Amino acid sequence: MNDFKNKYNKNYINGEWIDGDTERTEDIMNPYDNSVITSVKLASLQQVKDSFKIAEAKQKEWAHSPVNDRKAIFRKTAEFLQDNREDIIQIISQETGGTLLKSELELNLSIDVLKETFKYMDAVDEIIDIPSTIEGKRNRVYRQPLGVVSSISPFNFPMNLSLRSIVPAIALGNTVVHKADLQVGLTGGSIIARAFDYAGLPKGVFQSILTTPDEIKDEMLENPVIQLIAFTGSTGFGKHIGKVAGENLKRVALELGGNNPFIVLQDADVNKAVDAAIFGKFMHQGQICMCINRLIVHKDLYEDFANKFMERASKLPYGDQTNRDTVIGPLINEKQIERVLELIEKAEKSGNKLGLRGKRIGNVLTPFVFVDVNNSDEIAQTELFSPVVSIIKAESDDHAIELANDTIYGLSSAIFTSDLKKGEEYGLKIDSGMTHINDQTVNDASNIPFGGNKQSGLGRFGNPWIIDEFTKLKWISVQDKYREFPF
Repeated sequence: MNDFKNKYNKNYINGEWIDGDTERTEDIMNPYDNSVITSVKLASLQQVKDSFKIAEAKQKEWAHSPVNDRKAIFRKTAEFLQDNREDIIQIISQETGGTLLKSELELNLSIDVLKETFKYMDAVDEIIDIPSTIEGKRNRVYRQPLGVVSSISPFNFPMNLSLRSIVPAIALGNTVVHKADLQVGLTGGSIIARAFDYAGLPKGVFQSILTTPDEIKDEMLENPVIQLIAFTGSTGFGKHIGKVAGENLKRVALELGGNNPFIVLQDADVNKAVDAAIFGKFMHQGQICMCINRLIVHKDLYEDFANKFMERASKLPYGDQTNRDTVIGPLINEKQIERVLELIEKAEKSGNKLGLRGKRIGNVLTPFVFVDVNNSDEIAQTELFSPVVSIIKAESDDHAIELANDTIYGLSSAIFTSDLKKGEEYGLKIDSGMTHINDQTVNDASNIPFGGNKQSGLGRFGNPWIIDEFTKLKWISVQDKYREFPF
């Protein structure tokens, strides 16, 4: 594990491990106790520019590499992650503040993303023949790589959410310049680069940059060779990316914020609903874009559900995330803690009632539960990204769906009911990219269309939908017989 911390705490540019050439060094810290995991010398704007030049130069050769060679590389990449499993899980936990359960889940999802590519990696070789109305003409549609992809990933699930873009992009013949959130630079950048390095990925196909936005400004968005920007993170920055990309006619794949509803219908089993809601809200301290943000409960079940949910939440083990029993670990940093505490204070001053008041212990925040919340209240319309949740009373099942849709977001959602057919019918009425019946909102897989509606994003990840995101279509027509023209 020390190798990851001391040898690979660098940029990976053109197949080499290189220190940043700025004068700035920043620490990557364990958010539980603020101990220093490693230090990173930040990359400069010129190093980022150079990385994009390298990526452009290497892309054509990589695009024409044999699919079997790519499969062998990806197989070895997955092998590296699996063989170094225990060390990687420890780093994920220490860097992200995630529990060991969360860290294991993240690594498993990352390996699944790699393995799924074997099912679609040859998509760029497919040719579609289409009939023509013009005599003697043959139409053929080819699928081609886009070129150079810029990838930017967040702090919460940095390995999985990085690989979800990086892996299909490279598998389909693109090259990638990637910037992880520096707070999780090992998990989101260096471990991935080390795995590709071990697997023999050609130099320049994947490059990892460790730096901050104030050093490189919008270079990850504006560089002229970029054909697509893949980003997972806040809706606010996603809008900025959309603006820059639109002005430069670049494609985007954006997975943004959420205000995810967990709906308990009148006929639901309360105990089972509480079980699901506890997991869906407090997994990784609520720092997941898919986490439950609002609990919308039919009035007949409201009191029973709220009491049982708060009782369970009050007993969740908290503390050091590397302890196997911990459920609630630290938030990512002190700034995030302060932001959440300000939201709580503001909600209370506005008249919102706390049914369960948590506490702060360092960077750990135990569960806070607001009750009798109106869906229009600010606390119900804000993505909390923390172990804070609102419980909202619905007058009817139909009213619950109306409340669920009353948000600018549309990422994930869940419905609990004893009538599965009704649940599915109601699920289709929720304007979100994903709805889970008798489950909670945090679900992901490499073979599903993962993505959001409204201000929760653009595009879909997962096989085969990801193929359209990272490739372009080319129409070639061949005139076998001389064509007579009217003039």
